[in-house]
Parts: sequence; structure tokens; C-alpha cells
Amino acid sequence: MQEERFIRIPKVMEKTGLARSTIWLFVKKGKLPKPIKLSQRVTVWKESEISAYINLLSKEK
Repeated sequence: MQEERFIRIPKVMEKTGLARSTIWLFVKKGKLPKPIKLSQRVTVWKESEISAYINLLSKEK
């Protein structure tokens, strides 16, 4: 089994092509997976969940 990787918002922005504000809006609306809060200033997403989101979008096109 592969170890889960975590990515921060700049990498999420790069992978999805979305702006920071759009990412947070999509999280709020349930369109993007909720992030994990590691500390007061550090928020991460599971890379596998972001990849699944990207794959879902590509299938919808």
C-alpha cells in the first residue's frame, strides 16, 4: 500500500488551476474535499483526494 501524501494550497492551486479563493469557495460548497488542519497555520489536502477530483472533472467533459 502506498503512503498517503499531503499537499498544501499552492500545490492544490497548481494541480487544479483554481485560484485560492475559488478553492475555499468550492470547499465550502462541497465541490472540493475538505482539508485537514494540522495546526493553526497549516492546512493540507490528501493528494489522492485532489487527484480523484481532477479525474472526476476530466470525465465530465
